[in-house]
Amino acid sequence: MAKVVCVLYDDPVDGYPTKYARDGLPKLDRYPGGQTLPTPKAIDFEPGVLLGSVSGELGLRKFLESTGHSLVVTSDKDGPDSIFERELVDAEIVISQPFWPAYLTEERMAKASRLKLAITAGIGSDHVDLQAAMDRGITVAEVTYCNSISVSEHVVMMILGLVRNYIPSYQWVVKGGWNIADCVARSYDIEGMQIGSVGAGRIGSAVLRRLKPFDVKLHYTDRHRLPEAVEQELGVTFHQDPASMVGVCDVVTINAPLHPETENLFDETMIARMKRGAYLVNTARGKICNRDAIARALESGQLAGYAGDVWFPQPAPKDHPWRSMPHHGMTPHISGSSLSAQARYAAGTREILECWFEGRPIREEYLIVDGGKLAGAGAHSYSAGDATRGSEEAARFKARSDPS
Repeated sequence: MAKVVCVLYDDPVDGYPTKYARDGLPKLDRYPGGQTLPTPKAIDFEPGVLLGSVSGELGLRKFLESTGHSLVVTSDKDGPDSIFERELVDAEIVISQPFWPAYLTEERMAKASRLKLAITAGIGSDHVDLQAAMDRGITVAEVTYCNSISVSEHVVMMILGLVRNYIPSYQWVVKGGWNIADCVARSYDIEGMQIGSVGAGRIGSAVLRRLKPFDVKLHYTDRHRLPEAVEQELGVTFHQDPASMVGVCDVVTINAPLHPETENLFDETMIARMKRGAYLVNTARGKICNRDAIARALESGQLAGYAGDVWFPQPAPKDHPWRSMPHHGMTPHISGSSLSAQARYAAGTREILECWFEGRPIREEYLIVDGGKLAGAGAHSYSAGDATRGSEEAARFKARSDPS
C-alpha cells in the first residue's frame, strides 16, 4: 500500500468555511478545443468547496484510506525540519500545488528512495527538478487545462487593473476620499493598445481570445506557432522571439512555462527593450522575471506597472521587493486556485491516482516526465533541466511567520 504525502496551503485565518458565497458551480462538459474534463470514477466532495487548503485535502482521504493507502496532509513544507521533509523519506507519491509548492529538489529526491510519482494538482511542474526526476525514473504528472481559463481571466483582470489604475482608486474610497484627479492621473484606456503574449498555449491563446473584443492590436511569440487560420481569426501578429516583440507592445503578458530557457528571460536587457511606460503582467512563473530588475524598472518609470500572482520562491519572503515596489498589482498565487478550478484539479488528481493504482496509463496530456524522459505535455512545453535552485529561500517566510 502506498504512502501519499500531500502539501496544501493553510486554511483561512478565520477557519475552514462552513458556508460559501455561492451555491454550486456552473456545469462544464469540455474544455475549449474538446479535451474532456477530469474523469475519475467518483469524487468525495461537493464542487465549489475549498479543497486546496489542508482541511480540504483535495477530497482524497476517503478514497485513499478506503483502498488501504495512507495520506499525510501538511502545509509545513520548507526547511530541513519541516513535516514534508520528514514524511518524504518513505513516501511513494507526493502531491503539491503550484500555489504552495513542495519543492522537489535533487537533494530531496535523494532522501526519498521510494518516491515514484509526483503529481501537480494544477498546472506547472517546475517546482520539481525535472532532470533529477528523469534520472531517477520518477513519473511527474499534472492536471493539464484544469485552470487555464481561470488564469486567463486573471490576466485580463490584471491588465485592466493596471492600465485603469484600479487598485489605487479603490484605496482612495477605503480611505474615505473622493480624489478623482489622483485616481485618473495614471488611468488610460486599453482600446487601441498593442498587447503581446509571451506564449500562446492554452493560457496564452485564451488571453488573446478574451482581449480581442477590446479593440486592441494583438501580438504573440511562441516556439510553436499557431495555425494560420487561428492567427487570422484572432488578428494576431507572430514574432520569432520575445526580444523582437516587446518593443512594439504597450502591454506584455507572460504565459509561458518556467524551464531553463525561460528562467530570467525578463532581465534588465529585455525590460530595456520595452516601451517606456509599458505594463508587464506575469501569471506564469516568478522566476521568468528578474526580481530586482522589475523593481528598478518600476522605480525609474521604464515600466508603468507590473502585476502578477507568481513569485519565487513561494511563499515569498516578507522582505521580497515585489511586496513594496511602486505601481504593482501583485496577489499571492491565486489565479489558478479559484473554487471553480479546485473542483477540476482535485478531480484530475484523483483520476491520476486511480490510473496509477490500477496500472492503467495516465492520460498523455497529463504527463510531464515518464519513463526517464519528458513526455506528453512536458515534451511539448518544457526543456530538460532544473528550475528549483534558490527555493530554499522560502523557509525565510516560515521563519518570519512563526510567532515563537
